[in-house]
Amino acid sequence: MLIFDAHLDMAWNALEWNRDLMLPVAKIREFEQHFDKIIPGPCTVSWDELRRGRVGLMIATLLPRFHRKDKPLTFPQSREAAYGMSMGQLAYYRAMVERGVLREISDKAALDAHVAEWNSLPAGTPEVGQPPLGFILSMEGSPPILYPEQIEHWYKAGLRLLGPAHYGPSPYCFGTGSQGGFNEDGKKLLREMDRVGMLLDVTHLADESFWDAMEVYQGPCIASHHNCRSLVPADRQLTDEQIQELIRRGSVIGAAFDNWMLKPGWVIGVSDPATVKLDDVINHIDHICQLAGNANHCGMGTDLDGGFGKEQSPSDLDTIADLGRVGELLSKRGYSSDDVERIMWRNFVEFFQRAWA
Repeated sequence: MLIFDAHLDMAWNALEWNRDLMLPVAKIREFEQHFDKIIPGPCTVSWDELRRGRVGLMIATLLPRFHRKDKPLTFPQSREAAYGMSMGQLAYYRAMVERGVLREISDKAALDAHVAEWNSLPAGTPEVGQPPLGFILSMEGSPPILYPEQIEHWYKAGLRLLGPAHYGPSPYCFGTGSQGGFNEDGKKLLREMDRVGMLLDVTHLADESFWDAMEVYQGPCIASHHNCRSLVPADRQLTDEQIQELIRRGSVIGAAFDNWMLKPGWVIGVSDPATVKLDDVINHIDHICQLAGNANHCGMGTDLDGGFGKEQSPSDLDTIADLGRVGELLSKRGYSSDDVERIMWRNFVEFFQRAWA
């Protein structure tokens, strides 16, 4: 079965961690174990692992962020540096396209053809016999967008999805760990997104910014990697009211695989990774399905290797190639084969088919 992952920071991993994603995960781990306190933990994602798990389609990000122990150094100190950083990551994706590893998906025709090709593969097709991995280009955080009207420039460069916030305040709104709504430039940004057809990712928006976006932005939106606040209290999670608003708008919500977002009270660097399992991911998916009354609004946005590694992921997942186990666990919970297929890939694919029709 084709699997869709709605959030992977692939270029950021390649450039910030200096990872050769052409290597198998085992080789990357073998190399990186020699460097103490440079990486957060054993990696879980490479191009080989995506192929092995049939994760043939993903939302891949441009992420203007560094990994630094001192928080003030985490984000670029200037907007122009954030712009250059994101353009460099875009160049990495384009190099992978030229190499035949990736295929950029930016409209409905390309999406339909890519999905049909992957779904025509017989079971057990080896990695060497698979088509390129498909990616839809997103941006997590808006500092690289130097002014609202630059949305059109980024759209022409291939950007199809924007999450205006990350952690803390952004130039246009507020993100995780901060409070506030969209400023006037931010509302112009949302209107420009509507005008050119750029889709909105509400992930990381502070509560007031979330509701501002729901009022100003009229186009299709998703939550690429978000879990449920009623299960794990934190402002990084969606409230039931926010989930119901996204359901009303026909959105899809991708379950994130970061342990502290999966189990209440789990503390980074303190709690035992063995206490979190893929069943905890299913709990969040199931909660959204119960609110919706169906399985039409859930998917996966794992965020694996998004600033953490295996040490902060469900303990019964070794690499991203194990995502198929989510389908097995959903079946054990009583989900039909149609529902499982929806959650594993169809909901996100159909969202983009509608958005790009």
